[in-house]
Amino acid sequence: MKNNSLCILMLLFIQMAFAQNKLVWQGYFSYSEIKGISQSATTIFAASENALFSYDNKTNIIKTTNTIDGLSGQTISTIYHSLNNNKTIIGYENGLIIVINDANGSILNVVDIISKQLPAGIKKVNHFLEAGDVIYVSCDFGIVQFNLKTMQFGDTYFIGDNGVEIIVNQTAVFDGFIYAATNNGIKRAGVNNKNLNDFSQWLTVSSGNWSSITTFGSDLYAINSTGNITKFNVVFNSFSTITQLPQPSLDSKISANYWIITTADSIYIYNIKMEMIRQINRNQILEINSSFTCATIIGDTIFIGTKDDGLLTTLLYTNTTFENITPSGPSKNNVFSIQASASALWAVYGFYPANYNPYQAPGGFPTLYGISKLDYKSWLNIPASKVLGARSLSNVAVNPRNNDEVYVSSFFSGLLKLENDVPTQLLTPQNTGLNGLQSIEVANNPNDIRINNPVFDRDGNLWLTNNLVAKALKVLKTNGEWQSISLASVLPELTAFGGLAIDNNNTKWVASRRGVIGYNEKGGVLKVITEGSEKGNLPSPDVRSVAIDNKNQLWIGTNKGLRVLSNVGNYKSEVQMIASSIIILEDNVAQELLFEQFITDITVDGANNKWIGTADSGIFLVSPNGQETKYHFTVNNSPLPSNTINDIDINSNTGEVFIATAKGMISFKGTATAAKEDLNNVVVYPNPVRPEYKGTVKITGLLDKSNVKITDIGGNLVYETTAQGGTIEWDTSAFGKYEVVSGVYMIFISAQDGAETKVKKVMIIR
Repeated sequence: MKNNSLCILMLLFIQMAFAQNKLVWQGYFSYSEIKGISQSATTIFAASENALFSYDNKTNIIKTTNTIDGLSGQTISTIYHSLNNNKTIIGYENGLIIVINDANGSILNVVDIISKQLPAGIKKVNHFLEAGDVIYVSCDFGIVQFNLKTMQFGDTYFIGDNGVEIIVNQTAVFDGFIYAATNNGIKRAGVNNKNLNDFSQWLTVSSGNWSSITTFGSDLYAINSTGNITKFNVVFNSFSTITQLPQPSLDSKISANYWIITTADSIYIYNIKMEMIRQINRNQILEINSSFTCATIIGDTIFIGTKDDGLLTTLLYTNTTFENITPSGPSKNNVFSIQASASALWAVYGFYPANYNPYQAPGGFPTLYGISKLDYKSWLNIPASKVLGARSLSNVAVNPRNNDEVYVSSFFSGLLKLENDVPTQLLTPQNTGLNGLQSIEVANNPNDIRINNPVFDRDGNLWLTNNLVAKALKVLKTNGEWQSISLASVLPELTAFGGLAIDNNNTKWVASRRGVIGYNEKGGVLKVITEGSEKGNLPSPDVRSVAIDNKNQLWIGTNKGLRVLSNVGNYKSEVQMIASSIIILEDNVAQELLFEQFITDITVDGANNKWIGTADSGIFLVSPNGQETKYHFTVNNSPLPSNTINDIDINSNTGEVFIATAKGMISFKGTATAAKEDLNNVVVYPNPVRPEYKGTVKITGLLDKSNVKITDIGGNLVYETTAQGGTIEWDTSAFGKYEVVSGVYMIFISAQDGAETKVKKVMIIR
């Protein structure tokens, strides 16, 4: 038989060291969906969807680990902490294994299983069993040996009939044998057998589908897929039933002298005599709404993982008190849309696919999720039970005149209004009048009201799109009156709409599946830009995002590329407006910028750079004219957890760029803040600059094109630049040649026209 040992493959360790990136990246991950837990004598290690956290049961200290620290953005399937090696091992659904050395915090990616020539769908890691120096890795194709000391793989065991792949859910070593609980029986072989990669050495002890197998005390136990708990009889070489669970077991774990079995609705705790000493039912915990996923015990504390409510603790012999110890974060990782204001970041999780059909969400019906708000210090999660039944929440608009008033569009239920973080009203056709919101016209369903992309104009009016109706552009005036604008003259067929932007001339630009529609209420002018050289020159009529830059140019993102309309000021005079592609030179070959890319979002920063998100290629940062690609961030070169970018927004005060992906949200802490109107709020930080600080000095609150000069105390110039936006950085060097010495440095700031000046100081301590 051909030896399928993984040791014939090169072990590839990729050190995920974003040392430089740690200075500019920040993670905003959800830790609510607990995929697995493990423990040391004092610490619990919990794996969420694609991040980790640990909780010290003595000090109550919580530490998080995510893609910023080097984890993968892929979905975690299991976790194990090795006391003997002081290492934590994470298994993923795609076969990736990550090993964290808890002594020094280093993180290594082990990709041998991913590289194995097997179908991608059967590489999931299900369980780790430590036996001596060997870790037995249970996978959806068989068992793999891995040595935590040498960090090398051993043999691979394909133990199905005739050596085919078989799902192995868990393994156990008992009485000189290694047992495997599989979807096709419990199989065993001598643990010291030198030929375990020969399938014929594995004998079937019991048929059926088995979810777990474990040693407890001096006995061997197994649970089948229906929740039947059995005990191994060494005399008859078979398993016999002890008890039947009302639900299948999701997790089985031994901790000290306890066996903890978890089902969706209950947790059962047995002592060494197999007496059930505690049962926790989900309906006993008023604080949660989701099912259990796993549980374990440290000392007299029970730790309970849940599907959507994070990690809970309770005492072993107390039935009433439960505490949630989950790190602060958004309620979910798949953030659909975000809105950043100066005071807060809002996130919603509504979903519709590329065809704008909310019924194709997971579960086959429009999603009912909550809303998250970050005040830049802590998270507030408004649960789904509080959003007045609004489904498929798609976009957020914060009233610039009153940040406590927020509107959230629902792509199924209407428009949700929040006041002081509390949903107070769901606006529908029934309460907005004849000129208000409408149900879709393509089906007789009065409860299907698809609202998208609310945006406030400079006068405080709220504009939005009403999908699949003729009067598709709506505005809620500051006096509470609604107005509807029909787009039928330029869009004879009903359609769905993407982004909405308003330019300096108060023209509204609406992205749709049939092009970009422009509307200006002065004269009621409607125009459309679509594909075709004579109709607008778009690469596709399916427009997903529009953005107005600092020069009042319209950037248009479609499902097949990018276009720019540079003459928005000629909106009324030009009969047909024509957009242009951006041609760049790459390897001395002329190419179209972002050719054929599915563009999901375009956001303009304070320096007029464009942040462009894509459906599967990550995020691009391009220069104001698009000729230079400053960054192209993907999962391979950055902490991005996914190359699917759902939305981008920027805190204009700080320059922090928030990036919502299908696998979590992160931010890039850049310097492109929006320019100020005066120099009254210039800030220099950090100040003083201490010896341990390795970053740059930031000067923020500037006017655009401010001149900034930095001198030593003797008046010698060490740095000079012109601000592009509201912030500049200084690397504390003299024009990049050498680090400046300790001392006080003067910062002289002047407006472009010299009419306004400001002087600041910064102290450097080497």
